[in-house]
Order: sequence, then C-alpha cells, then structure tokens
Amino acid sequence: MPLALLALTIAAFAIGTTEFVIVGLIPTIAADLGVTLPSAGLLVSLYALAVAIGAPVLTALTGKVPRRPLLVGLMVLFTLGNLAAWLAPGYGSLVVARVLTGLAHGVFFSVGSVIATSLVSKEKAASAIATMFGGMTVAFVTGIPLGTWIGQNFGWRATFLVVAAFGLVALAGAFLFVPRNIKATAPAPLLRQARVLLQPRLLLVYAMTAVGYGGSLIAFTFLAPILQDISGFQPGAVSIVLLAYGISVAVGNVWGGKLADKEGAVSALKKVFLGLALVLVMLSFTAPHPVLVVLTVLAWGAFAFGSVPALQSYVVEQANKVAPDAVEVAAGLNISAFNVGIAIGASVGGLVVSHFGLIHTPWIAGVVTLAAVGITALSGRIDQRRDAAGAGSPEKLAA
Repeated sequence: MPLALLALTIAAFAIGTTEFVIVGLIPTIAADLGVTLPSAGLLVSLYALAVAIGAPVLTALTGKVPRRPLLVGLMVLFTLGNLAAWLAPGYGSLVVARVLTGLAHGVFFSVGSVIATSLVSKEKAASAIATMFGGMTVAFVTGIPLGTWIGQNFGWRATFLVVAAFGLVALAGAFLFVPRNIKATAPAPLLRQARVLLQPRLLLVYAMTAVGYGGSLIAFTFLAPILQDISGFQPGAVSIVLLAYGISVAVGNVWGGKLADKEGAVSALKKVFLGLALVLVMLSFTAPHPVLVVLTVLAWGAFAFGSVPALQSYVVEQANKVAPDAVEVAAGLNISAFNVGIAIGASVGGLVVSHFGLIHTPWIAGVVTLAAVGITALSGRIDQRRDAAGAGSPEKLAA
C-alpha cells in the first residue's frame, strides 16, 4: 500500500469515528453539560447536516485548488474541529466544533477518492477507493467502541483529543507522502448538480436512501441511553455492545453487496429494509432483556449497512439512464442523502424521546423504515414499466 493511501485510510478512520462516536457518549455529554438527551442528539444531526450541505457546495467551490494543499487544509480543519470539541466550554461551542468538523468530512471523501485513484495504476483504482473507505468500516468495528470506552473512563473530551491525534497523523501523512503533481478534476458546477436534483427517478432513489438508512437513526442516536436506562447495562458495557454492532456492520456491508449482485438492487433493498424494520420493532420488546437486546443489536447492524452497497449501485444505475453526463454528481448527492437521513432521523429521535420516551424510538424507527420498503417497491415498478415500454418500442421491435 502506498504510504499516501495509508494516510487517506487513517483519515477516513478518524472521520468515521468522530461522526458516530458521539452516539456512545450522548448520556455522558448530556450529564456533563447539563443538557437533555435530545439536545445531545442534535450533535449527530448538525454534523450530518454539515456533511450533506458541505460536500457538494464546498467541493464545487474548491475545484481549482490543487489537491494536495486542499487535502492538507481539510485535515487541518478536521483536527482543529476536534481540538475545539475537546476544549469546548459549553454546549454551543461544541455544536460549532461539530459543524466545522462536518464540513471537512463532506469534502474529504470527494477529494480523497480522486487522490486515491491517482496513487495506483488504473486497473487498481476501485481497490484503492475501497481501501480508503475501509477506514470507515474499521471505525465502526474499533474506533467507535474504543472512543466510547475512552469517553466513559476519561471523560468525553478525551475522546475528541484522541481523534484529533489520529487527524494529526493523517495530516502529517498527507503533507509528507501525497504527491504534489496530482491533477485536479474540476467538479461539476453547482447549477449542474442542481439539475440532477430535478430528475424524478433520482429523487426517488435519494428518498429511499434518506428514509431507509436515516430511519434507523431515530433509534441508533439514542442506543447508549437505551442500553443504560432500559437494558440495565453499566456504561462500560456499552462500548462492548457497540463493538459487537461494529462487527455486524462489517458483515452486513459484505452481505448486502453480494445480495445486490445476486438479486439486483431493488429486490435486495426490499429484503434488507423489511428485515431492518422488523428488527427495529423487535428492539422495543427486547430492550428490557440484556441478552436479547444484544442479539437484536447484532441483527440491526447487519441489516442497517446491508443497504449501503445496493443504494450506491442503484443510484449509479439510474443516473446512467436519466443523467449519463452527471453520474459522479448523482452518486455524490446520494452521499448527501445518507447524511440528510442521518440528520432528520436523529432530530426525529430527539422529538420522540422528549414527547414519548426512549422505549418508543425503536418501533417508530421501524415504521419509518417500513416506508422505505414501499418507496423501493414503487421504484421497482417504475423500472418494470420503463423496461416494458422500451421492449415494445419501434426500435426494439425492429431489432
């Protein structure tokens, strides 16, 4: 592995950790800063919103900046954002720190993908991107539970200090090993990106992504309080449960990709979303039972990330049909759709906790996810009608 690619992978690990480690720290942060659980949950929503908005806008605005200085600048912003979170004197300053870090996250994966492919030969480009994104998977398996353990034992601020240290390592790696002569590929202008959002077929896929992936965040944002207040786990045990969740995420990511390859994206997504909805509803009943809740969380992780490969491949498939000149833009906007779903899901979860209580977040998340099954089925029927119309066209008949 080129050292520059290793630096990108470490950066992806740090970014993945800082986005979701907050989930395990919500009870600790809420108690320390004297805010409610829903207010602490907004730290997830606002970060995701910064990613969703920052990715397309800032990527377009920085299109002419040389890639290496831009990457170094992003890692500086990321590191400073986590240091600001470490030093945050109160809730408001922590929110600002999270937003700044989210802006760096949004642009990093756009720029990082281009740099990763430039570091290897053309036939290894996909593997290079997969290696970089592997840092996110490792974050779920090790970074998030480790960060949770650190926060529970040494204070939540220590977690952000450790993540900042990883950011500093990635920053040094980018400065020392990323070549200076990487050619910048100009991103699509904002107007062209906006035109993609006018395509009804792509909007339907983005809705599948936001509802199907984001729905589970209604409950996932408050998983730590559920485990502590309802299941009866000690704070130290929460990190172990999150480790189990991370392992199932890694398995689900692979399983979901193979299922989509075998059955097609729509068929795979209907099964994954239905399974996820059932698991979430089940969690409302298993939450008071420690053994059963762990088994449910394991199934949850597998289904939650089983949808990711299929959603990404499906948006590329649809973009090739309705916006062939903007496939990369369409795929990038689907990443924004993931984060819009995270932001809305976490916010809705906060409202549920405020008005109904923690125990109601899982089944409500299940009902929302069930709506994604309906959206996916609708999209599949539209595909069938379009294919049937294409098969009966004069051009097809003449062939």
